[in-house]
Amino acid sequence: MKLIDTHTHLYSDAFAEDRQEMVQRALQKGVGKFFLPAIDSETTQSMYDLEVQFPKEMHLMMGLHPTSVKGNYKEELQHVKDQFAERDFCAVGEIGIDLYWDKSTLGIQQEAFREQIKLAKSKDLPIVIHCRDAFEEVFEVLEEEKDEKLYGIFHCFTGTEAQAKQALSYQMKLGIGGVVTFKNGKIDQFLENIDPKHIVLETDAPYLSPKPFRGKRNESSYVVYVAEKLAEIYNLPVEEIARITSKNALDVFKLYK
Repeated sequence: MKLIDTHTHLYSDAFAEDRQEMVQRALQKGVGKFFLPAIDSETTQSMYDLEVQFPKEMHLMMGLHPTSVKGNYKEELQHVKDQFAERDFCAVGEIGIDLYWDKSTLGIQQEAFREQIKLAKSKDLPIVIHCRDAFEEVFEVLEEEKDEKLYGIFHCFTGTEAQAKQALSYQMKLGIGGVVTFKNGKIDQFLENIDPKHIVLETDAPYLSPKPFRGKRNESSYVVYVAEKLAEIYNLPVEEIARITSKNALDVFKLYK
């Protein structure tokens, strides 16, 4: 069974003591590719180091995370552009809007989001969206930017069925992770109405561990539990969920190897 974790922060300090072992556990569970979202300039080198260690398995994004959009955001956006000038990435991400921690930065978050969407379009790359307490605000920007070049993944989707369908209208896949296994996660109540061709798997490790590890550190091997829950929801063999979601991921990121 070949699985893909489309969103995992493997460079996080949470894995400082056992990163190699954690990656090996995932590989043994059939996770063959890992897609690493960028946060800001402070995490760039850690991502590069991990890519050196696992050149075939690690696929890097570049972008400025909305919670890192602060007073120096223009310098951070320039860092993103500078990295793209030096090398290729598989996506612009993770980008978007987060109003959970700080509503006062909404204006500059929107500006950074728009600018990075335009960057992705100029390079014919997908975007990977972070949205927390900000569906309306994210959709507002996507509505302005929608065209044939706008596509990507709505990471850690936790919205309603209507919001899911609106996200799909912008050529987004839904990134489904540990939340689908939560009793109060709610997305398990309508996902059967969303064709699995629109779904990709993710962990968001070290965050949002699925049952039975909720509240503990998440890791990429746990994407198996997400696949098993989706198999239950769609009444399909878990191997078929793995096949469909892996194909979806490879299509989004344009990896045809």
